[in-house]
Amino acid sequence: MKRINEWAGIANVSDMFPFLRKFDLQSLRKKMARDMGKAMKIASMFLKEREEERKKGAEKGKDFLDVLLEFEGTGIANVSDMFPFLRKFDLQSLRKKMARDMGKAMKIASMFLKEREEERKKGAEKGKDFLDVLLEFEGTGKDEPANLSEHEIKVFVLEMFLAGSETTSSSVEWALTELLRHPQAMDKVKTEISKVVGPNKKFEESDIDNLPYMQAVIKESLRLHPPLPFLIPRETIQYTKFMGYDVPKSTQVWVNAWAIGRDPECWDDPVSFKPERFLGSKVDVKGQHYELIPFGAGRRMCVGLPLGHRMIHFALGSLLHEFHWELPDGVSPKSINMDESMGVTARKRDSLKVVPKKA
Repeated sequence: MKRINEWAGIANVSDMFPFLRKFDLQSLRKKMARDMGKAMKIASMFLKEREEERKKGAEKGKDFLDVLLEFEGTGIANVSDMFPFLRKFDLQSLRKKMARDMGKAMKIASMFLKEREEERKKGAEKGKDFLDVLLEFEGTGKDEPANLSEHEIKVFVLEMFLAGSETTSSSVEWALTELLRHPQAMDKVKTEISKVVGPNKKFEESDIDNLPYMQAVIKESLRLHPPLPFLIPRETIQYTKFMGYDVPKSTQVWVNAWAIGRDPECWDDPVSFKPERFLGSKVDVKGQHYELIPFGAGRRMCVGLPLGHRMIHFALGSLLHEFHWELPDGVSPKSINMDESMGVTARKRDSLKVVPKKA
């Protein structure tokens, strides 16, 4: 390209005298054509290389997503979990499937990690993300590790993808479903968003804190439809006596967040969708109020809570701001099927079918 610029800067006699244009007296057009050909060839090679890199990255990303989706099937009830004497048997082949899928996912995560480490060694300048934070982690070495091993980083990455993709999409689907079943709540939340965001503007993350009714809608939806109805299984590390029950060491413990969210001792009219119950209330989903723990609580609560919580608000807010949502012909709000399909997450058994119209 430098050579091309040099040739282009030279005065061309043929340009000054139109009758000489058919002649290339200084061979400039010939030289520029030759060098332009070289430049185009180099550019073509560069673009081809970039396209191949993009395709490889896209293929790895697709493979990773496919593996994560396969994990969904392993969330079904496992007989061996319910009857301890059957633990040594893999009656449903779930452990075999999980080991296979986990191996695939860890292999792909290793490739992502290796690529990032190579980029960091080359000093590639780019904004830091979650993976960079994990690589740079430095703990005290007392209550936390001094740094994270490669295996620990890969596990964190898998947890973030598992916790942040499926749970977020199912939570947004349930919230939109409840709003369609309750038109008055839909009108209220859309009116609030219109006032705060304004016309001809995109929904921004900074708008979330100014939308108390939308926050209440999401809390109420998570109360009725926690992404993980039984949270993540725990295991007792020692003999425990709890509420009069003897719980042996190494007992697997499940917390029924779904039942807690519908407990009549904690909630008035617990099975009804009423976002207003959270207006002016300090009850939140971040593990401090045990009547509402869709993401768990304590040291083993969902590691992706901060990200997932913001993503749910941003996704739902954007969908409500950009579109009006209507049910297909023949479907009334109360006729929407609310049955759940159990897997790793509790999705709607029948996917929500709606008609979006530009707002």
